Amino acid sequence: MGYRLVARNWRCSLGELDLVLVRDRTLVFCEVKTRRGTALGAPYEAVGWRKQRKLQRLAEAFLAVSPLVPAEVRFDVASVSADGAGRLSVYVFEAAF
Repeated sequence: MGYRLVARNWRCSLGELDLVLVRDRTLVFCEVKTRRGTALGAPYEAVGWRKQRKLQRLAEAFLAVSPLVPAEVRFDVASVSADGAGRLSVYVFEAAF
């Protein structure tokens, strides 16, 4: 069974969640990071402990207003890289933190 999109670019006063998805009984908060080239490092490297804590607070805010009652919550990071020709590669880190 695949993922079902619950929300995209969900916003509140704390910030924004890129993707909120459901898979089976798991609610997945997915941060999407995109980079062209590697001068600033790989995209996933931009999700440090500060960003992780912010995403956790955003997830709490989402759950406070959502009717969903997930059995499990997970945080994923989708790392999107573009090469010089514009070709994209995507790697998803499930349960990234």
